[in-house]
Amino acid sequence: MSDEEGASLRRVRFFGVHDLAAGWFVARVAQIAEHFDPSSAPTDPMDIIELHNVQQYLENGLLPRDCTEAERAAAMSKIGPIRSTVARFFSATNDVDCVSIVAGVDFDYHADLLELLGRNRAFERCTSAVMLAALDQTGVHLGDMLACKKLVLAYDAKVRDRLIGSPGNAEHIIRKHLQQDVRAEVHLPASFTPADARDLLERYVDSPDANPNYIGLIETAPVRSATGIDAKLKLRAKRRNAEMTQAFFEKNTGLKTGTEVRLSETQDEPVLYEMDDSDGMVARFTYSSRWLDETCDNPSILNNFQHLFEFADRGVLLTLPSYPSQLGVFERFMGATGKTEYRVGAGFRAVDMSTLLQTRLYQHYLETKERDLEGVISWFFEDYLKEEFGAANFSFRPSSGAASYLERVRHLFAEMESALAQFGLFAENGVLDRDLLAITSDPVRYRQVPSLLSGKYVYPTDDDQIAGILHALFSDQSALTYISEELKGDDAAGLLIGNVVSYADFHEYQQPAVDHLISLGILEDTGERMQIASAPQFLVLRSLFATQACSYYRLSKEGRSAVDAMEARGWVRRHSSLLTEAEAQYFNYFLNKSDFSNGPELRNKYLHGSQADAEGEDTHFHAYVTALRMMIALVIKVNDDLCLWAETRSDSPVLEDGPSEAPLRPTDASASAEGASP
Repeated sequence: MSDEEGASLRRVRFFGVHDLAAGWFVARVAQIAEHFDPSSAPTDPMDIIELHNVQQYLENGLLPRDCTEAERAAAMSKIGPIRSTVARFFSATNDVDCVSIVAGVDFDYHADLLELLGRNRAFERCTSAVMLAALDQTGVHLGDMLACKKLVLAYDAKVRDRLIGSPGNAEHIIRKHLQQDVRAEVHLPASFTPADARDLLERYVDSPDANPNYIGLIETAPVRSATGIDAKLKLRAKRRNAEMTQAFFEKNTGLKTGTEVRLSETQDEPVLYEMDDSDGMVARFTYSSRWLDETCDNPSILNNFQHLFEFADRGVLLTLPSYPSQLGVFERFMGATGKTEYRVGAGFRAVDMSTLLQTRLYQHYLETKERDLEGVISWFFEDYLKEEFGAANFSFRPSSGAASYLERVRHLFAEMESALAQFGLFAENGVLDRDLLAITSDPVRYRQVPSLLSGKYVYPTDDDQIAGILHALFSDQSALTYISEELKGDDAAGLLIGNVVSYADFHEYQQPAVDHLISLGILEDTGERMQIASAPQFLVLRSLFATQACSYYRLSKEGRSAVDAMEARGWVRRHSSLLTEAEAQYFNYFLNKSDFSNGPELRNKYLHGSQADAEGEDTHFHAYVTALRMMIALVIKVNDDLCLWAETRSDSPVLEDGPSEAPLRPTDASASAEGASP
């Protein structure tokens, strides 16, 4: 049999309106609709289920493009008769013919089978013994049954018995309560109690067949009695996860990955970067000691974090958070992600590791120069803000040099919250009243720390058009990334910018997407090539994809005009805060559990005294360096807000072309780190 003949015999299956598989089935859909005769309806269950799928194609108007209006109208007229035929077939299901109807239904159509049985009340007519035995015989899994709400309601007690019968069934509980983006909803019997869930999950954790991904979800899950998750079970899962990880690496060497940072006394460039793949994947950053020696004043030290270590991009959006754009294909679609989990991938881990090592390197370097990084932060709040912006009464108290790292971490987290509270009051009132600060005891909410500027950040809305634009231009899954081996890119934007691509170069199936982008003013056809229609608009779109936001006041005049036009079309919205939404999530991930359940909760543990002392001074030192990094990041954001505020207040002409990167101004003749990059 040829491939063409095999395709023609493939049964119709409906996956959704936007699924790419729809194109494979529309020809057969039209053929079945054309030949369907209600008076001689099929009697085979698979033929009936296929008719149900054909009906869904017709209801959504999915037919071949070359269908005439008359052919389309004729096909659409079959929707009602097909629906009636399918309903009559399954409405006749009872204990007598249940086995014959259920038997032989292909695995791929089990979900359709259960849906049609439930919709036509077969579970009410058939006893649990007969129906469940028939479903077992045809290979319908418990997971499929749990996806059918009407089956679970009809056979409550029997389904509960099956669920608690095997530790492996705990995975259904995990998918329902803990896992994100599951394919089908999980319905649990009303008789299944939280105590049942707790017992089943515990047996699963101890099971030799447990999946490490699911054990990890239990470990990081929020404590909730309704789901059966308590602190003891989380600890049990944590220890089991450690055992499984150790056992895995005893048998598998893995791939060496990491980051190295070092100083060079002979290097002229501020920083050199290389990726060493000789024995794995190791990123290596080498910094010039000469550069660091020449930038030892307070402003330049802070500028080095922003520009040399690249804690922020040119729009002063932090590079530290985990952005969805960093996730690779396998990271997006493989593994188990928790519903309350901060999703990270290799890109985030690389930045996290490098910035942590950079902070540690610089802290050690400054100590050799008898400089204290906390002292530099104190200068920023107590001296620089007053002298540069007239923002008086700010304070930041450095840790004692004699304090242990445990004490330093606790002190630094307290000072971090105090500094943000001070800035929040200043942004709200234009002055910092220390008496008002003294009676303001609410914990800092990183999402709600205000900005001095209105509408500071630009975010994409839920509008389908902007979502489609960002996907088409920048996603590695876009249909426009590949034309041929000579014309391809990591994404459509890279393809168009890096190559001369004409409209005719695109395949026929790609041209509708190109036409859509042209109609929206995103692309333009010059005749010789397809190109980006507006560079300022493109830069905004790229930032929205890469960092989920754009800083409005750091755009050029043309860029802000592009944002205004996009806002009028409902593509973007503006909101004012010190941190972007992604940046606030990053801080919440590391410091508390207001958003996520899988973070280290450093602020909560250290300020509440619940950290594990057995972990030792090395653990406290690591937490201290992490806290320093986050404090520096906040300094960068506060400085950015105040610089933009000062420029808008003075009607600075710089804003006509977009403001500068606003480094802190050096207090002496030493060089600034602005512009240094790998």
